Amino acid sequence: MTQLTILDSILGGLVLSISALLMLFGIGKLSGISGIFYNLKNSKSPSEYWRILFILGLVISPFFAHFLGFSLPSSIDVSWPAIVIGGLLVGIGTRVGSGCTSGHGICGIGRLSVRSLVATIIFMSTAVITVFIVNNLLSSTV
Repeated sequence: MTQLTILDSILGGLVLSISALLMLFGIGKLSGISGIFYNLKNSKSPSEYWRILFILGLVISPFFAHFLGFSLPSSIDVSWPAIVIGGLLVGIGTRVGSGCTSGHGICGIGRLSVRSLVATIIFMSTAVITVFIVNNLLSSTV
């Protein structure tokens, strides 16, 4: 790991922490992305419009990053079927696991939730196993 990668990682962690704290203490909500997406269908009253704004912020933030001079990937070297299958599996996993890495891994562990710690260990273990299988056993088919 290079010095720049370490600094980028620390900065990224600080930004995530600060944004999660602002969300929690600012409007009393957790930054669990899967829950925000799932409950988006219930955002009919003005008090729930924050969900729409949150998702909009996720979508437009890469454009702001590019405008500010940050480099973005020019292409993704993964097949469309792999992207679709991966997205479906992540969606199913977030429902089965009652949350996602942002909800459990950032907000839950930050609140010292044992349930979130266990969920995050399972997420990360599954990710490591999946990467190993895809890169070593399925690399020619994906």
